[in-house]
Amino acid sequence: MKPIQLPLGVRLRDDATFANYYPGANAAALGYVERLCELDAGWAESLIYLWGTEGAGRSHLMQAACLRFYQMGEQAVYLPMAELSGYGTALFENLEQCELVCLDDLDALAGKREWEEAMFHLFNRVRDAGKRLLLSGSKPPRSLPIKLPDLKSRLTMALVFQLQPLSDEDKLRALQLRASRRGLHLNEEVGRYILTRGSRSMNSLFDVLERLDHASLQARRKLTIPFVKEIMDW
Repeated sequence: MKPIQLPLGVRLRDDATFANYYPGANAAALGYVERLCELDAGWAESLIYLWGTEGAGRSHLMQAACLRFYQMGEQAVYLPMAELSGYGTALFENLEQCELVCLDDLDALAGKREWEEAMFHLFNRVRDAGKRLLLSGSKPPRSLPIKLPDLKSRLTMALVFQLQPLSDEDKLRALQLRASRRGLHLNEEVGRYILTRGSRSMNSLFDVLERLDHASLQARRKLTIPFVKEIMDW
């Protein structure tokens, strides 16, 4: 079975996998999201809400869950609502056909009556169909400025996890994990140099690593501080 194709230009990152996710203090959330992807998960485990600041890994976990379902030949859909809220609520039609529905950045829908009602009805259809919902926002469900009481009540039924940002040490380990998945050796000295010179966000750090990976392959050189300085112009 092929995943639902939506003409929205939404693409999952190929590197947004569970194997590439360094949990840091978020091991419990990772475990429950992986459990959500098991086909025998019950309804109590099939509604999860992740919240945290930008860069805490919410989108990564949601996309990893979708990719896991694709690998199993099941339908799943990932909708980053901050990018898609300008579209009509018809986006939510028939999504209960998917085994997993991921709605990222619910903050973008909060306070908009038409969207709140559409989400409430989607919630009910997904639950009645025995499918799964993975939701995220920058705040816990009770703190979202949702005006529809029934929707707010539904959201409080979710398993809620706050995702903690990675510490500098965790960011180094995450970079090393991502490098090893690429077949690239990143020692601590070079990794710490990248952390001190690059952007603090993980997405930016991973973009730097990707650039260095390509340059290393082309030049057939190992990652050293002089090589990183040369490629990144630092």
